[in-house]
Amino acid sequence: MEKFYLCTTLCINMDKKIISVLAVVIALLIGGVAYLGYSLYRQAEANKDMEELATLDKQEMEGEYQQFADQYSEMKTRINNDSIIAQLTREQERTEQLLQELKNTKATDAAEITRLKKELASVRAVLRSYVLEIDSLNRLNQALQDENTRFRTELEESNQQNLALTTDNATLSEKVAIAAQLNAVNIDIMMIVKGALSSKTKERTKHPHKIGGSTNEMKVRFVLSRNVTATNGMRSVYVRILTPTGSVLNASGKCAFEDKQVDFTAAKNIEYTGEETPMEFYVAKKETLIPGTYRVQVIADGHEIGNRSIELEK
Repeated sequence: MEKFYLCTTLCINMDKKIISVLAVVIALLIGGVAYLGYSLYRQAEANKDMEELATLDKQEMEGEYQQFADQYSEMKTRINNDSIIAQLTREQERTEQLLQELKNTKATDAAEITRLKKELASVRAVLRSYVLEIDSLNRLNQALQDENTRFRTELEESNQQNLALTTDNATLSEKVAIAAQLNAVNIDIMMIVKGALSSKTKERTKHPHKIGGSTNEMKVRFVLSRNVTATNGMRSVYVRILTPTGSVLNASGKCAFEDKQVDFTAAKNIEYTGEETPMEFYVAKKETLIPGTYRVQVIADGHEIGNRSIELEK
């Protein structure tokens, strides 16, 4: 009986030890599982954070690729060089192709993301070189445009000066030509009458502008003024007498007057020396004179050099 009791006691003690060991083992297993679960949770959280960072990094890369593609497009509008535009177009297409590859790549594909990062750095460097080149060309073009503007301004000023000089010369030449023209002054008409008891004629001094009766001709007289600027030499001087009806009295030929040919009443050739020169023209009575206003024009070198309107009375 004692042996049975002793055996039972030993068995109970052994069971307690086994249970204790098992409890410890179970506790250790539970702790290990919990630690493993916690570690897996931490690892999952870390992986999630890394995936989110990779996604953000990928989105940032996509934004840079798109920005560089847009910059290539904008640069093509700032230059007129066909060769450089073609180069920019090729680089833009390459950038857009890399952007599309990046969009098709998963954020977790580290190797491909790394490759595209290197490509992005290459695109950035190439773009920067084109920015510097285009800025340099634009500055050069601006300098050339400024130089052309300055040249055009100077040319316009020079043309204006030449035009002003030409105008001044033309004005001066016109003034010289006008100054060199002859000038007829003191123009008058004298009636010539036939004496009652003689065949001699004499000027009507008492009433020089009275017509009718024995009047058989008239005398036109004037003086060519002194003019040292006029060219000396032979001159043809013409007298035109316009009647009250507008016709030319005793038209005997034509002369040049203001770029056309007109009738004249009388003409005379003289040698002009630049000094004051009196002139007289006798006009025969070929038609009946009527009272009214008669206009006397003196013409030389194609221009009117003097005129006077005279009232003839009956």
